[in-house]
Amino acid sequence: MMRRGVAAAVVIVLVLVIVLVINSILKSDKQQSLKTYNHEVSALAQEFVTQVSHPLFVTLTGATGKSALDVEQQVDQLQAQAQAIDAHTKALSVPSEMAGAQQDLLLAMDLRVEGMNKLAALIPTALAGKAKQTGPNLAGAMETFLASDVVYSQRVVPLIQQTLATNGIGGLTIASSRSLPNVGWLETSTLLARLAGQSSSTSQSAVAPGHHGSVLKGVSVGTTALEAEPAVNHISAGSSPTFSVAVENDGEFSETNVEVDVTITAGGKRYKGSHAVNTEPGKTIDAEVPVTNVPLGVPSKIEAQIQPVPGETNHEGTQGTYLAIFGE
Repeated sequence: MMRRGVAAAVVIVLVLVIVLVINSILKSDKQQSLKTYNHEVSALAQEFVTQVSHPLFVTLTGATGKSALDVEQQVDQLQAQAQAIDAHTKALSVPSEMAGAQQDLLLAMDLRVEGMNKLAALIPTALAGKAKQTGPNLAGAMETFLASDVVYSQRVVPLIQQTLATNGIGGLTIASSRSLPNVGWLETSTLLARLAGQSSSTSQSAVAPGHHGSVLKGVSVGTTALEAEPAVNHISAGSSPTFSVAVENDGEFSETNVEVDVTITAGGKRYKGSHAVNTEPGKTIDAEVPVTNVPLGVPSKIEAQIQPVPGETNHEGTQGTYLAIFGE
């Protein structure tokens, strides 16, 4: 009887151990699937910015002074690229816990494809001497991009963050993604000026008297706030990080198309990204600046700079330098 009792106890212990091992394996597999999903979403979000959005608005700026055929072909190619990214999004392997995030991600990507489809249909007419007539419709297409950015930032990112935290996963960066560089593209007059290659900012000679200027309040990548040199920042954002540069308007006037540059020097090469924002007096706005093809595991120097606005005379506090090593 004693031997049977010991044997039964051993069996029970073995069963408990097996159950614990299986649960541990299942939990590990589950966490890995969630991490993989987050990584794939971040990659797609970055890909849209670098492969579609950024080249699109570079192409549109001054479009009426370029070859209409070249502009149309470029927009068509970017439309196809947007559709490919959308298809890739639909083909993702989605953990059940991320179903809600995936649904909103699909909505955001579908809106971006819709915006590209509208632009591709309108650009030939706009470049055929009818820019003013198509201006309101072009601005309407830009609103579709803005809607996608709102869905991504207010639904996709929070849902992924919440799911990761619920499953005990921390320290991961969820990439930001803005398909509309700034709200100036929503205003028909500003949009038409940009298509014509004209600055929507007031010229230097007509700048209102008073204080104009910007201040760099900080730089972050995901949830990591960068410390200025000589500190070394370890950034887990892969080779295509997006920098959130906090720009404060410390002047007395609203400013448009304030250019923010981020330059990374690593391995003897320079990698640069730029983004323009509109600012309001006394308020701070984040400029999302993507930089691509950054080498991993290499000591890097990051320089963030806010370009002067018309009428700005004091350029102190407009730039920051950071040391970093990038990793996955």
